[in-house]
Amino acid sequence: MAGSGGSLSRCGLRGREAELEELQALIALVARTGSGGLALLRGEPGIGKTTLLAEAVTRARAAGFSVGLGKADELHRIVPLSSLAACILHGAEPLLSGDAFADLARSHDQRIWLVERIAEAIEARAGSVPVLIALDDVQWADPLSRFALKQLPTRLWTSPVLWILAGRPEPAGPAEEVVAAARDTLPTVTVPLGPLSGAAIGQLASDTVGAAVDERVRELLDGAGGNPFLAVEMLAGLRTADDSGELVPPRLVVGVRGRLSSLQPGTLRLLQMGAVLGRRFGFHDATALCGQPPTTLIAELEEAVRAGLLDDDGDQLVFRHDLVRQAVYVDIPPSARKALHREAANHLVSAGRQPIDAVPHILRGALPGDEEAVALLRRAADDVLPVAPGLAADLMVHALELVPSVRPLRFVVGEQAIVCLTRAGRNREALSTGDRLLDCRPPLEAFSRLQAALGGTLWNMDLAGELRRRAEAALAIGGAAPQVGARLAALRALALSREEDLVAAREVGESALRAATVSGDREAHVLALCGLGEIALNAGENAVALQQFAALSAVDSAFLPEEIVAHQHVDDFESSERLLLRAADQAGSPRQAMLLWGQGQHHLALGKLADADADFVTMERLEDDVQVPVQQVNSRVIRSQIALLRGDPEAARQHLASARERLVAKPNPGNTAAVRFLEAVHAEADGDIGLAIDRIRQVQQEGFFMRWRLLRNQIDAAIRMALRGADRELAEDLASQAQAYAERNPAVPTAKGIAAQAAGLVRNDLVMLEHSVTLLKASPRPLVRAAAHADLGRAFLAAGRKPQAVAALIHAHGMFAESGAHAAAERVRRDLAGAGAGSHRAVAMQRPVQGWEALTASEKKVARLVAEGCTNRSAADLLVVSPHTVNTHLTSVFRKLSINSRVQLANLVMALPDT
Repeated sequence: MAGSGGSLSRCGLRGREAELEELQALIALVARTGSGGLALLRGEPGIGKTTLLAEAVTRARAAGFSVGLGKADELHRIVPLSSLAACILHGAEPLLSGDAFADLARSHDQRIWLVERIAEAIEARAGSVPVLIALDDVQWADPLSRFALKQLPTRLWTSPVLWILAGRPEPAGPAEEVVAAARDTLPTVTVPLGPLSGAAIGQLASDTVGAAVDERVRELLDGAGGNPFLAVEMLAGLRTADDSGELVPPRLVVGVRGRLSSLQPGTLRLLQMGAVLGRRFGFHDATALCGQPPTTLIAELEEAVRAGLLDDDGDQLVFRHDLVRQAVYVDIPPSARKALHREAANHLVSAGRQPIDAVPHILRGALPGDEEAVALLRRAADDVLPVAPGLAADLMVHALELVPSVRPLRFVVGEQAIVCLTRAGRNREALSTGDRLLDCRPPLEAFSRLQAALGGTLWNMDLAGELRRRAEAALAIGGAAPQVGARLAALRALALSREEDLVAAREVGESALRAATVSGDREAHVLALCGLGEIALNAGENAVALQQFAALSAVDSAFLPEEIVAHQHVDDFESSERLLLRAADQAGSPRQAMLLWGQGQHHLALGKLADADADFVTMERLEDDVQVPVQQVNSRVIRSQIALLRGDPEAARQHLASARERLVAKPNPGNTAAVRFLEAVHAEADGDIGLAIDRIRQVQQEGFFMRWRLLRNQIDAAIRMALRGADRELAEDLASQAQAYAERNPAVPTAKGIAAQAAGLVRNDLVMLEHSVTLLKASPRPLVRAAAHADLGRAFLAAGRKPQAVAALIHAHGMFAESGAHAAAERVRRDLAGAGAGSHRAVAMQRPVQGWEALTASEKKVARLVAEGCTNRSAADLLVVSPHTVNTHLTSVFRKLSINSRVQLANLVMALPDT
């Protein structure tokens, strides 16, 4: 607590010995173990958080830490990444240069990517020295900094990075969010700061006044309630009292107002203008609000600094404490504050600042009907939408409130508000906002634009029928501009992709694509291609879907994941891998979670079960981070199936339970069918074949297109269930589906092979089963080939042809075992034993749970690279995967090896016999 008059180098720590000892222990722990830690200093304003944080920073520096220290600002709490920037850019050795940081925030529009780059900078520094990131007043952290702080401690827990946050008590505030996110991964300490004892306050008073404290001073200090800042301000108020030696007049707010009353009027006005601008402000900005040249206010500045109210760091002026700023600010009449904030916004914009820098003042100073303020909010929302969609939505909601209902501008602003709310995942709010605007009977052109803007909202909410109704109504009414008309036509095609008449839907989609091309509207073009791709998938025509999604990816690279998965549907895994590698090479690739979905599907199809599971784990984490749960249900369904294949029924049941929970939040036909099919698989595994058949029939009834999208490569499993339950009608229906699917995809080996396998199972036809195995030799999917060999082997056994049965079963066993499908391999092994072929079996060894041999091949690669000193980024570059995937593997490595730092990993790897 730097103070006015008298050294406060120690007095600010009076009574905080126990808290300081706790922080010292955490500093030592991070330095000793080489792993992360987090501390939260929590207490009321003025209780000593800043002083304790400063002392912790001093001690960490003395222990060899590289320190990044920052302070969030109340007024600038909406400027994206402003809070964390203070920690990263300042100090003797900044983690990033100002130019590099500006390039991060300006050139890339993905929150996940941006946080990963910050993590890489911190991780690189932590490779040579331990790092402390300290942020004061975390309760005022901006949304993007809060997002980053929730991810970074967990992301960097294997490196010696200590996080110390200081903030006011807020049960659901930013600090609590960060601690909750990190608590299960790294050591976390919450240090509550309560009032100082009377003895500590007495010591503090003696430190400050430099003499014994008399009874009158003690009575005054009782009013501080154990708050050290208020106590110091009261004591400072004594020094600024008049020569009569009277105490601060009781009618003034403790201490601070007493000191302000002794200032020259010009100095007080300068402080007031600064208080409007924020805790940190520029001298030129404050003098501009004063309406005077800077040279005329130098004396006033000097007085404010001498009084200990302001600090001057050479670049900006800083109020010594937030309570000082607030005491100055509340003395400005409310009407004057509002006017000054509006004037501050004008000044910042005219001085060339970014719109978001002026927005805090707009929010405090704009009045309804202020169209300049609305324009500024719209520009700021556009700027921050990619990295802070929630903030953009809030800004647009406020902008809409400023526009009177009678002005046409309201519909233009409303359209942008709908887009921002939808991007932020606030779909219900977007829909209600749009409907309120539509109730205002907008002009036809505005009506069409609002309905087009609501298209994405309705699609996200799985309201395809309502989307079709609205699009058709808007098209029928007319009055839309060509670009908007093209969007509405494309949205109609997208909605029709969920209905049964896909021939008509394709005609609508092709017409919409022509309209988009003529109008030159990029959004309409993207929507039309999306619709045509969905229509082709739902028709089971994978080659056509690939054409549409490849064109879509060329128009907008954000849709590269759709093209990747489309290549997989036609068994083109070379192209799938090439595109995945290209995405890994491109920094800042959009839709990281969906890329991981495509990568997980790639690994799953190729029988790399462990890698696929890691991909889906990572994808779920990224979706959770940005709170956009697109593939959560399907991911859990697949992970449950993987667990069953690998012989982990407990994990499989847990994933099933999670899939059901997630289905409640997003109960669309695709998710519902996926969960029902998984329930069928579990029911069969539990011996309840009647329930299994019931669930398969539900899948058939859920949506006509599910037969192509869900069962394309799993229809053989459904047929086996039907045959086990003597439901021949269902089995034959499923086999006919497989045949129809193969006819729609004549160039896809897997489709043709599964159709033959299905027919062979239903007819109990050995020749057809042999034909399926022959066809599937061209399939790149080992688990599909293994299942076909297993079916053939069992059919040979039933026919009494043991030599052929053993040969087929050995093939199946080997492929299952190589993929890590231990449970499936074990079932085949039992068939081999029943055939008397025990000498032929290859024992399916399950991987242990703990230790080096518990690691998958990919985890071992990551472990060795990190042990050699690679960061997550450099390891990712060498393995041509994303840093997020490396982080998932590394987390699993640490868990299986029971370690918690890279140093421990390096020591363990060095001790291995083969290293």
